[in-house]
Amino acid sequence: MFRIPFVFVLFLSTAFSQEPAHDMSHMQMGGSDQAGGFLMNLASGTSMNPQSWPMPMLMLNRSNWSMMFMGQGFLVDTQETGPRGHAKFYSPNWGMFAASHQLAGGSFMFQMMLSLEPATITNRRFPELFQTGETAFGKPLVDAQHPHDFFMGLGLNYAHSLGESTTVQVYYAPVGDPALGPVAFPHRASASELPQATLAHHWEDSSHIANNVVTVGIMHKKVRLEASGFYGTEPNENRWNIDFGPMNSWATRLSYFATRNWMMQVSLGRLARPERQEAGDVVRSTASIHYTRPMQGSSWSTSLIWGRNHKTLNQRNSNAYTLESVLPFTRKNFVTGRIELVDKDELVGDRPYRIGAYTLGYTRDIGTFHNLQSGIGANFTAYSTPEALKAYYGNHPVSVNIFARFRLK
Repeated sequence: MFRIPFVFVLFLSTAFSQEPAHDMSHMQMGGSDQAGGFLMNLASGTSMNPQSWPMPMLMLNRSNWSMMFMGQGFLVDTQETGPRGHAKFYSPNWGMFAASHQLAGGSFMFQMMLSLEPATITNRRFPELFQTGETAFGKPLVDAQHPHDFFMGLGLNYAHSLGESTTVQVYYAPVGDPALGPVAFPHRASASELPQATLAHHWEDSSHIANNVVTVGIMHKKVRLEASGFYGTEPNENRWNIDFGPMNSWATRLSYFATRNWMMQVSLGRLARPERQEAGDVVRSTASIHYTRPMQGSSWSTSLIWGRNHKTLNQRNSNAYTLESVLPFTRKNFVTGRIELVDKDELVGDRPYRIGAYTLGYTRDIGTFHNLQSGIGANFTAYSTPEALKAYYGNHPVSVNIFARFRLK
């Protein structure tokens, strides 16, 4: 399990490392070049980080094709306290390939994102206190996070510029990310040094791996509007396949890019039976503000996110709030933090409980070898819980993650 993610990322770095990363948002372009730059700024699906984020990637140009390679992997040892705490060594990871080409006055882009987590995360889970969502071996996951599917993304994008200020976009993906919520945590600038998922994942960005996704969008100057149709049920336990289904859900997202450093979004969607073992639909609302300031060869990135799930079966609302940040205080040192407040109703019975999670971490870059940026780090999470949960989790539950990080750059 140690070698698989490292080899996966190293293969990409040595096979395709021809040119350094580019910040496409700096380019002043028109026509198909402008559309191509727009597409290369996408994170996953059609989501975007702030335009100033120096996206870590490798670029290769061949025969009028622009190709982008991204990849990140962690080797993590997790230790947790309390009656429900566990320990495990595992590897979250993903790799992405995108290729764009001019077409019919615009630009076409193919996206593919893969993860080896079905192999590097055993027993269909890794420990994370108070986490909920999806299933393993036919039972809902509680105090554990599921691995991502092997196919995290597989889609086609087309963008066409209408003058200097307007770009229209069409996206289809058998596996993709509809226009709902912020950039998902594996690809969010502010979460780049945190290997664990947010406790608010299933309130804010869990739809980042959906099936049969169609999105249309238009961006005019600083404003972007998108609408999506997709299959709303989350992936099943077979993490190696594609869970295709009917387009039974919808979402819409409005984004505003106030400056190159700031962006914000609000979105609304209805997911048809997102949890396979639960009846009823979920109406999800999200809003978020994201800030990035390039500095010292990296960037200071911060996100403030809110998500709400309304369950149609019992008419119950639950909320989640996330504040996270990564700050480079020298070229090779990063301080990370995350604060979350999440309403959880799957921990003990179906009663909702407000959980607080407070994470502080540090990462030290070791060096870059063959375009593979390596680092080591750790983070510590303390929790606040209602009195009724202390019999299940202890008075002061904590978790510690010690990790090595590898990233294409």
